[in-house]
Amino acid sequence: MHKRGDTRCSAICYNTPENSKIIETMQRNKSKRRNINLISVIFFVFAAVFYLVHEKYPFLRTQQGDGTISVVIVHDGDTVTVIRDKKQEKVRLIGIDAPELGQKPWGEQAKQYLESILHKSGWKVKIESDVEKTDQHGRLLAYLWTTDGSLINLMMIRGGYALLYTVPPNVKHAEVFRKAQAEAREKRLGIWSEEGLSERPQDYRREHPRR
Repeated sequence: MHKRGDTRCSAICYNTPENSKIIETMQRNKSKRRNINLISVIFFVFAAVFYLVHEKYPFLRTQQGDGTISVVIVHDGDTVTVIRDKKQEKVRLIGIDAPELGQKPWGEQAKQYLESILHKSGWKVKIESDVEKTDQHGRLLAYLWTTDGSLINLMMIRGGYALLYTVPPNVKHAEVFRKAQAEAREKRLGIWSEEGLSERPQDYRREHPRR
C-alpha cells in the first residue's frame, strides 16, 4: 500500500497504458490544430495577394460574372486585343472598315474615337459572334457591345469613323450599318466631310501591302 506523498506512486500511476493513450490523443489533436491554423494562414495570404493583384491590374479579370471581358490594346479603328479565357486574343470588328493608321489624320482619329468609347465603357465589352468566327489572319470576328448596351461597330460607322464593310455570311447587323452610313454621309460626318477620307481603306491596303 502506497503512502500519501509517495512520488514513486505518482510516477507509476501516471505512466499507465490508459494515460499514455490520452497523452497521444492530446498530442495528435494539438498537431491537427497546428495544421489547420497553417492552412488558414496560407489561404488568407493567397486571398489577399489575389485581391491586391486584381485591384492593381483590373484587366486581368478576364471573364466577368456579367459576361464582359477586358480590352487591353486598341490597334486601330477596327481591331483590338482582349483577354478571354486568360489569353490575349486579337479581335476584328465585323461589318466595318476603319481608315488605316497611314491614312492621316483619319486612321489615328478613328483609333482615338474607339479608345474613347472603350474608356467610357470601363474597357469592358461583351462579344457577339456571327456565322464565321475567325478571319484568314486568325483574328476573332465579333460585334462588341459596351457595358450600357451600345453596339460599338455601329457607333464607329454612325460617327463617321469607319465605312460599311460587309463580308457574307457575317451580315447579322448589315442593314442597320447600311442605314447608319447613309446618315453619316448625309450629315458629312468624319471621313465623309469635305476634307474627309480620299481613299477606301481596302484600296489603301492594296497599294500599301503589309510586309
